[in-house]
Amino acid sequence: MAAGLMRQIAGPTIHVSSAGTRAKTAVNDLSVQALAEVGVDISDHQPAQLTAQMLDDADLVVIVGSQAHLDEYCPGVTIQRWDTDEPSLRGIDGIDRMRIIRDDITTRVQALAANLSTAITPPTGQPSRSNARIERS
Repeated sequence: MAAGLMRQIAGPTIHVSSAGTRAKTAVNDLSVQALAEVGVDISDHQPAQLTAQMLDDADLVVIVGSQAHLDEYCPGVTIQRWDTDEPSLRGIDGIDRMRIIRDDITTRVQALAANLSTAITPPTGQPSRSNARIERS
């Protein structure tokens, strides 16, 4: 969800990739539906397993949720953990749960995109670009 939202919000100014510490075989259908409601299409996304090379290539790693863990040491890489709202703990499930999670992640992505766009000052006439990696469990 976070990678799809970042691509929509930041466009080409931030390079985004997504991988999981325990990658699934398919994207969650409810995640696809919740994002489609706000104009983000992740229906063709193929989950990928996180690799050491991906970590080496990243400037920033965002770990979404509390279940994913990085076993690797990542020198020179900023790591953020987003402990997102978990509506199921309050008895909210299904598409309503995904909408709440989507909205929580959207707020975080908007703040990160704004932060990255002000932190990057490109040479005159050059587009700004940052490498962000969105990780999920």
